[in-house]
Amino acid sequence: MRLPLCSPQHGRSRARVTHAVVVIFLEFFAWGLLTTPMLTVLRDVFPQHTFLMNGLVQGVKGFLSFLSAPLIGALSDIWGRKSFLLMTVFFTCAPIPFMKISPWWYFALISVSGIFAVTFSVIFAYVADITEEHERSTAYGLVSATFAASLVTSPAIGVYLSGQYGDSLVVLVATVIAVADIAFVFFVVPESLPDKMRLTSWGFPISWEQADPFASLRRVGKDTTVLLICVTVFLSYLPEAGQYSSFFLYLRQVIEFSPAAITGFIAMVGILSIVAQTVFFGVLMRTIGKKNTVLLGLAFQLFQLVWYGFGSEPWMMWAAGTVAAMSSITFPAISALVSHSASPDQQGVAQGMITGIRGLCNGLGPALYGFIFFLFNEDPQQAHRCLVVPGPPFLFGACSVIFALVVAFFIPERHQLAEVKTCTANKAGSSSAAHAQNGSPLAVPISDTEDLEPLLQDSVM
Repeated sequence: MRLPLCSPQHGRSRARVTHAVVVIFLEFFAWGLLTTPMLTVLRDVFPQHTFLMNGLVQGVKGFLSFLSAPLIGALSDIWGRKSFLLMTVFFTCAPIPFMKISPWWYFALISVSGIFAVTFSVIFAYVADITEEHERSTAYGLVSATFAASLVTSPAIGVYLSGQYGDSLVVLVATVIAVADIAFVFFVVPESLPDKMRLTSWGFPISWEQADPFASLRRVGKDTTVLLICVTVFLSYLPEAGQYSSFFLYLRQVIEFSPAAITGFIAMVGILSIVAQTVFFGVLMRTIGKKNTVLLGLAFQLFQLVWYGFGSEPWMMWAAGTVAAMSSITFPAISALVSHSASPDQQGVAQGMITGIRGLCNGLGPALYGFIFFLFNEDPQQAHRCLVVPGPPFLFGACSVIFALVVAFFIPERHQLAEVKTCTANKAGSSSAAHAQNGSPLAVPISDTEDLEPLLQDSVM
């Protein structure tokens, strides 16, 4: 399916999916350059408890993201996407130069940057603004594939530059790319939200309840469909977040991959993920539907986690990596399912809530994986001597995904979601006057169903 460059329905002749793709690519390309230098800094700064401290740093960042994502998503629905996209990209990339200036400040800033590290939330809302529903799943797959594409070559480039010129040049190049990304957002990226859906003056037209992530999670339980999707996101992304934060460190210290092998592994998984999210994802969405695509992605995730848990040889990691690439279809499929349930003026809230749940997992997952490594292997380099379970955290993740599969099986099919959406639309008329009085499309609605339905969001991705 060929995506239109812009959505003619709303007269947005400038906002394009390619803008979102470039922003995501540059941000994660900059961080990809630092993959192996960051492993070195971690071992140098925290030589005794590398896994544990890595988990704590990433955990704090993720928890702060969980706290801030609903607020940023809701505000972007009111004031527009561009200003918040600029803010998230800036603060996400801010720690990069401090890797050489001061490693302690670098890790401290990584933790604090979680407050604004919700780029995917704003990007998916941006894409939802400029695409029709029937093409949105393909656009989400393209954005997610871009994330993988950014990691195909950047770690290898980082290793090459580090070997030839030292880590200082790698950090400098990553900083320049981050600045270029910020400049691109500021000077090139247009606003995607129509003027009629934005406020003309600054204020604070949202309630505390809309910005409170815990209040949003409490409301999830009032709608069965929302609850099922959110639980699926939590159970599947909890192990994914832990794996993402520690896996390359695991390859380096436990499986004893060389820096070149790590970059080759990342490139392989990245290329296969691009194929999975651009070719197979679109075919699967059209043939078996959103829900079955989610179930298939979870099955691949379960398989690769079990393989990582019991694998003790490098070839096993390479083989499991091919399966891991196919599991990358899960998140865009969930995002498409959520977007189908959200009204146009609440895409930011919907994306923000799913990113918020993923943010909670980004806090709990790394800390949990780090603690399990610490608990079972005080010295991670001795883990390979355990012939039965070299990677205990990955088996824990596999158990979590089993529960996610069971929960996802009970998510209603598409026609049921459409019926809920229709009921919501009928109820919306009674509360539209209240929305207009508050000057915001995000004013707290009278209907619980209307308020709950958009909560199912990418993720981010």
